[in-house]
Amino acid sequence: MPASDRPGDDGKETVRALTPATLVPICGAIFVFGVLYGATAQPLFGPLLTMASSVLVFSGTAQFTMVGLVAAAASPISVLWAVFVVNVRNFALGGALRPHLHGGFPRRLGLSWFLIDETVGLALVHPASADRVVLVSGAFAYGSWVLGTVLGVVGGATWGLEALATSVFPVLFIGLAGLMVHNRGMAVRAVAGAIVTLVLLLVWPDLAGMAPVVAGIVAALPGGAR
Repeated sequence: MPASDRPGDDGKETVRALTPATLVPICGAIFVFGVLYGATAQPLFGPLLTMASSVLVFSGTAQFTMVGLVAAAASPISVLWAVFVVNVRNFALGGALRPHLHGGFPRRLGLSWFLIDETVGLALVHPASADRVVLVSGAFAYGSWVLGTVLGVVGGATWGLEALATSVFPVLFIGLAGLMVHNRGMAVRAVAGAIVTLVLLLVWPDLAGMAPVVAGIVAALPGGAR
């Protein structure tokens, strides 16, 4: 019998997935993103609409895309289409997570609110308790996002929080990546992805938007211990 199917393993998996060492870096990164979003969106949308968008949307990718396009005076149709395209990946995330979820459609529909890259990643690492991992980590992530947005709206420009948040981005992402490294092969691929990203940024600055994609492909190449 697989270890994940043994009685009692569900609770142990939940505990391992939701330790402070796991949640703090993730929520810290999401909080910083929230601060950045609040500070950059507030001049465009005003404080109330900026905070409402984080409460009602909870998708950093979609919200930052929206801010960039609105700032560039894009049409509403263009904004809606771009937001749809960047969130197409949620279909893949949901498909990967679905076999590990329990309960009926209403339960899965409720959990879909917390369907973000970080919660799905944690749940796939701990599939025996995927439902609880998504729910609890998602609740913490959502709270961090909303609080970060509020702080960005209230004091982003006044206290220089936007510049500070930008400077700690790489550190937080390194911490997130470190949580997923469990063997030498994964570490080698992660380092290779970082090197590829650096080279692309130095040689072809105009391709900065593609650098994370290429690095992700390098890091996901087959090989090494599973």
